[in-house]
Amino acid sequence: DFCHSETLVRCSVQRGSSEWMAAAAAGADGKAFSGDVTGLGVPVGDLRRAPACSGPLPALKPTDSHTVLIRTDLLRPGEVPEPYPSPDQLQDRWDDTHVKLPCSEHNLFPADRTMLCLQNAYLSFLLVFFNLYVLFLFMLYFCSLCVQPIPLLRTQRCRSLTLSQEQVSCLLANAFFCTFPRRNAQRTEFSNYPDINFSRLFEGSSQSKQEKLKTLLWYFRRITQQRPAGLITYTRQCLQRLPSWSSSEKQFSKLRISCEGTIEEQGYGMLQVDFANRFVGGGVTGSGLVQEEIRFLINPELIAARLFTEALEDNECLIITGTEQFSRYSGYSDTYRWDGNHDDQMPRDEWQRRCTEIVAIDALHYRNFLEQFHPEYMSRELNKAFCGFVRPGVQTENLSTVATGNWGCGAFGGDTRLKAVLQMMAAAEAERDLMYFTFGDADLLRDIHHIHTLFTDTHATVGSVFSLLLQYYECVCKKTTGDTEKQTHSIITCLIVLPLQRRLMKSF
Repeated sequence: DFCHSETLVRCSVQRGSSEWMAAAAAGADGKAFSGDVTGLGVPVGDLRRAPACSGPLPALKPTDSHTVLIRTDLLRPGEVPEPYPSPDQLQDRWDDTHVKLPCSEHNLFPADRTMLCLQNAYLSFLLVFFNLYVLFLFMLYFCSLCVQPIPLLRTQRCRSLTLSQEQVSCLLANAFFCTFPRRNAQRTEFSNYPDINFSRLFEGSSQSKQEKLKTLLWYFRRITQQRPAGLITYTRQCLQRLPSWSSSEKQFSKLRISCEGTIEEQGYGMLQVDFANRFVGGGVTGSGLVQEEIRFLINPELIAARLFTEALEDNECLIITGTEQFSRYSGYSDTYRWDGNHDDQMPRDEWQRRCTEIVAIDALHYRNFLEQFHPEYMSRELNKAFCGFVRPGVQTENLSTVATGNWGCGAFGGDTRLKAVLQMMAAAEAERDLMYFTFGDADLLRDIHHIHTLFTDTHATVGSVFSLLLQYYECVCKKTTGDTEKQTHSIITCLIVLPLQRRLMKSF
């Protein structure tokens, strides 16, 4: 039946899809949207946010899969957590499963000069900049704060790591001074890990790198003026059992679309999606400056994940809970500018973490526009998004809304309409609502709302929509010669929407 629609679809493309554009400009009730509409879907107040929707947390304690680097018995609101074990019990592990620390005895090299020479060299310029001098002293405090070996979050292993914000700031101070061993050469045991030392940030003098350094130096100024008093948890989630998308009976969850605002501001208390590189943080310590890098700059505690997180595989994501936003910004990419201090007012949970949960999920990079509609690649993106959204063992009423947007689009070549549909499907399968930010694209806002309305009005299931996408690939993509985004938008919207429109009309 759907393959029979191919002629109609192709004719629609040739006519410029005028009928689809008219349909997309109308709401569920057929009334035209006003030209200045900025949000559609369920009211924002109907969406769940943390901590209001959160269930009680179990007692914080270390387990075989959760390393806790602070004394949980002394954890108090507003007080700086104490490291565990005590500073005089430093545990040094120089192996393939733990972070190699700058203060390790294995990191010593024979020299004909003393450490005093190094200290004097640093002080010769640091004394000119008092804040950097304080940061230098903070770096030297490493062995007193990070006493317990820090495990690596390796591939295909579910593992969590909880540190204090102060411990994380000490890690970042060492990254600033490029002291982490075995992390500067490409052919080392850490070749499958992101860069952590900031050496590439100091190369060149571009405006973007200057703005990056402004943002990071503001963070260091803040934490040297007042010790941070919370915790942060980094969790690598790996799913061995993934959904059967073609047979899923899940129906679509609530959706709110907005062409104004950002994930970090309007998505407060929601699960916030980081449009990640498989090496988390992307080019934050280099020249990159888009969605992921900006988020890592304004929430610098995210950067610490690069120290211990191996590259993500197809069934994995990284969940970071508790980071604090220290800076405001304006612009994007080449126009990015540090825009001053941000006072983070997010409340803390029982573990003294900010109620800010960020999930890093990496999309595929497409060389050819149409290849993303191949069933294998659509399944991969569905599995990746589902891995990021699902929380095994958590009740649906305790799951916050997912705040996301044009994941894997832009430089990665993803189609915005397809990515929106795939994220709707993954959210439905994970039993979470969705708030979608189009970042100023009003046409995309209307298209997504129209498609979601048709899905819900026809009681479409995730499995039935997946079948539509498979038939679209077989009936249209394989036979399409012109690989242009404009044509493909018209084809996919017609193929998804027209059968559903016919089904909806038959129901009246």
